[in-house]
Order: sequence, then structure tokens, then C-alpha cells
Amino acid sequence: MKKFEAVVFDMDGVIFDSERATMNCWLELAEKYGIENMEEPYLACTGTTDKRTREIMLEAYGDDFPYDVYAKEASKMYHEKYDGGRLPMKNGVHAILDFLKYEGKKIALASSTKRQTVENQLRDAGILDYFDELVTGDMVSKSKPDPEIFLLACEKIGVKPEDAYAIEDSYNGIRSANAGGLRPIMVPDLLPSNEEMEELSETVLESLIDVVGYLRN
Repeated sequence: MKKFEAVVFDMDGVIFDSERATMNCWLELAEKYGIENMEEPYLACTGTTDKRTREIMLEAYGDDFPYDVYAKEASKMYHEKYDGGRLPMKNGVHAILDFLKYEGKKIALASSTKRQTVENQLRDAGILDYFDELVTGDMVSKSKPDPEIFLLACEKIGVKPEDAYAIEDSYNGIRSANAGGLRPIMVPDLLPSNEEMEELSETVLESLIDVVGYLRN
């Protein structure tokens, strides 16, 4: 088995199929209001905080773009569709969490999403108790790709970054984990791996089931 003490997970796009769910809400809004080319700026926002997402959208559509109004409507749509445990989980979530618990490894979360949302979604899915620590977007001052969120997660679980794997789906997440000295594993979601990601990651795998196999060997 690989030598490591902890795994730090991203949440959106790694544990939940929420990146796709959120994008579908935004694409629905774009169609409703005639906003063109929404997919490209949305994908640029993956793995970032609400603040950085707002900046990216204003850069794409101009300072007069009513981002806050649209974000509120997209959020309402999302919660109506997926709250209460209806948010689909990615394949292999229970398998990897059970494996890590059985092996006595620390489990942390480093998500750019707000803490209350993170807690609600993990609780609704019945997996909150697996996590030793949650570090969320409202607990750090810098967004991914800055390593602050991963370094704080390692600090909270008492593990050196080099002894922790980070599981990420987004480019900014992999950049963040690599910059923090963790061992990044990319499990691509909306964005495919590319040459930079191959270079920054210890490995790129198709699913969390594959990650369990990788860690076991």
C-alpha cells in the first residue's frame, strides 16, 4: 500500500456531481435571458470561491452584468432541484471513505464552497461523520489556486502536506494542492486533464474507485 497519512478531498465535482448540476442551472438562466457563451466563463470558475467567480463573470460580460441577480436565481433553482439529499454523488465515494476509515487514515475536506452549504450537503448525503476536519471557502482569505486552503486542512488534521494526498477535479484545485506540497490526484469532471495537469499531479485517474486501487498498491 502507498505510504500516506491523510487524504484531503475537494467536494464539488469530486464527492458530488455538483459542478455539472450548477452549470446546468446557469445554462438554463443563460437561455432564459439570452446570455451568450456561458459555458466557457462558468468552466473558468470551477474550484474558485464565490468572490472569484463574480470577478470572472464580470470580466467576461462587463461591469454592468447583473451577476448578483443571476447568481441568486441560479442558487434558488439549484436548491429547489437538489436539496434534501437529491444531489447526486460521484461513483466510489462510499468505497474510498470506507477504505480510508478502515486503514485509519485522516480525512479532510478543502472546498471553496461556504461552510454551511458544505455541512448541509454532506449531512444530507449521510457522509458528514467520515470527515475529521472541514475547511471551507469562508475560512480562508485566498482562493485556489493559492495553497492556503490545503495547508490549513493539513494543519487542522496535524499532518505534513507531503504525507497527504489531495483529490481534485479542477485545474485550480490541482494547482493549489501542488503548490501546497501535497500529492495531487486528479479525477477529471467537467474539464479533461491536460499536459499541465499531468505534470502537476502524481497521477490522473478516471474515478474514485480507481483511486482506491491506486492507494492500495
